[in-house]
Amino acid sequence: MTVSLISLAAVAILTVADQLIKYVIERDLQPVLSAEFINGFIGWRYVRNTGAAFGSFSQSTALLSVFTGIVLLAGIVYVLSGKLKSKYCLVCATLIISGGLGNLIDRIFRGYVVDFIEVQFMDFAVFNFADILVTVGAFMLIGYLIYDIFRERSEKKKGDGNG
Repeated sequence: MTVSLISLAAVAILTVADQLIKYVIERDLQPVLSAEFINGFIGWRYVRNTGAAFGSFSQSTALLSVFTGIVLLAGIVYVLSGKLKSKYCLVCATLIISGGLGNLIDRIFRGYVVDFIEVQFMDFAVFNFADILVTVGAFMLIGYLIYDIFRERSEKKKGDGNG
């Protein structure tokens, strides 16, 4: 099995996990709206998010869905193309695509994204498992790109005889 197919299998598994979690949240948390998990630290709060990050663009669910779908399709095509040689970057892409797909499924079939994780020790948006996947994947990718920029500069300096 090729690395890109393994990545797509991981996307499927993570997306199904996201949808199963949201199903349980809708079934069990929606009626009560909130529940304690770790008192004063993190809790569960049922929120229907019709927008994007932190509820932005809440009146543009259709536009968000189309834009997200295009970005996800481009990401999947790129993963399948085999041009993404770094396994680390492939993991990043897998996480980002999985989370994006999980939230896109919500927007298409529910008309909103199910958010449920509430940070209680500070003022922060309620979010979900898919958001965690996108955020972790994006931060990993940003970290890699920053590292790669510094590595290339260091190698260039050594090649110029200045280092």
